[in-house]
Amino acid sequence: MKNETDHNQSAIELNRRTFLGRGFAGLGSVALTSLFGQNVLAANPQSAIRNPQSRGVVNPLHHAAKAKRVIFLYQAGGPSHLETFDYKPKLAEMHGKPMPESFTKGQQIAQLQNQKLTCFGPQFKFKRFGQSGQEMNELFPEIGGIADEVCIIRSMWGEQINHDPAHQLMNTGSIIAGRPSMGSWLLYGLGAEAEDLPGYVVLMSSGKGGQNQPIAQRQWSAGILPSKFQGVKLNSIGDPVLYINNPAGVNAATQADSIAAINQLNKLQFNATKDPEILTRVAQYELAFKMQSSVPNLTDMSKESRQTLEMYGAKPGDGSFASNCLLARRLAERGVRFIQLYHRDWDHHNNIPSSIPLKAQEVDRATAALIKDLKQRGMLDDTLVIWGGEFGRTPMSQGGNGRDHHIKGFSYMLAGGGIKGGVNYGATDELGYAAVENPVSVHDLHATMLHLLGINHLRLTVKFQGIDARLTNVSGEVVKGILA
Repeated sequence: MKNETDHNQSAIELNRRTFLGRGFAGLGSVALTSLFGQNVLAANPQSAIRNPQSRGVVNPLHHAAKAKRVIFLYQAGGPSHLETFDYKPKLAEMHGKPMPESFTKGQQIAQLQNQKLTCFGPQFKFKRFGQSGQEMNELFPEIGGIADEVCIIRSMWGEQINHDPAHQLMNTGSIIAGRPSMGSWLLYGLGAEAEDLPGYVVLMSSGKGGQNQPIAQRQWSAGILPSKFQGVKLNSIGDPVLYINNPAGVNAATQADSIAAINQLNKLQFNATKDPEILTRVAQYELAFKMQSSVPNLTDMSKESRQTLEMYGAKPGDGSFASNCLLARRLAERGVRFIQLYHRDWDHHNNIPSSIPLKAQEVDRATAALIKDLKQRGMLDDTLVIWGGEFGRTPMSQGGNGRDHHIKGFSYMLAGGGIKGGVNYGATDELGYAAVENPVSVHDLHATMLHLLGINHLRLTVKFQGIDARLTNVSGEVVKGILA
């Protein structure tokens, strides 16, 4: 028999293998990873599941929730606020003239540092939409058609001027790798409603007219939280999940028997080592088995009406943003807590006049359709929809007809889930350079999102290296002015 020293060494080796396994997980394990199997404990393996409708650590909720779920339409690459939701007539007037040094002196600039800075006016006309008179770029008439449902924040600002750290900040609240993503924090706090689908799903699409910046898997990582809280990426083309079908000669009964036997062994190992990642492994096997039935049904669009498909502009299986928006609604209907759509190609260092119309065609119709569809199904009131990217673009030109990265002021759009519709909040200066009225930081956005879901961002923490880590890091205030 092993002595105590041998047992402890085995536990150390197990934790080492667990760390390595999590750090280098491939697509196969990502496909299996999700949140709560029927028999899995909460984040603390010693805590009981007290409420089957809320298995997270925030139980009961800190306050009454307005939203139950989030759909984040993430426009990766940095959409230009000056060609979407923030019209600047003064910038148009100064097109081609030198950018006043009073705006830029001592400021952080990405690729335009130490170059001649020239004002680059809005390249498209703006108009007012809806009874609220929301001012938007005329390239987005479908979003304009729901102007009274949305709130536009025109005073967002960030801290990181390059794509990867800016993605990291927007998704995790920190530029330090290994911190949990916002979806993981949400699942840790609230738990999952769906029993046969992941509680946190990621979808990706690409289009035309911009640089296709890479998106790192760590943007939906659980970080320091147990790995059962990380997001699961579903493929937009082909099989949604790798190995979703059984191999030849293996039927459902055989598969179920195999998983039951494996899980019994895993539970014995947990009793011996108390490693919480073993519980995650059990949950992965259980959920993966359920997903073999639920995922094909999820992606079967044959029951969607032709009118619905036309409303979204969706051609199921084409991997487009439109098809992913429709899939997002179906995921929301089935109880998925956090759904994030990454649509890339918004990085426009050149060719703004020809590129922005392409992006508008890709996202305008589908974004509006999703919000309208949720409303007509009675789901918008408890679904928070967020639209925006990692930063904005400069009021100065780059390469003659492009814009550089910009963090001092940019726009976000929100709808549903306790958000006041038909309003804009905050403002940038007359040239669209910096947020000057009611600035909203990334941490403020995160704090507001959690608040709408019944969570006090100051109280959703986990002890890590002696500190109480949280999504909002060391700052963040709820933006009360946009709440219904």
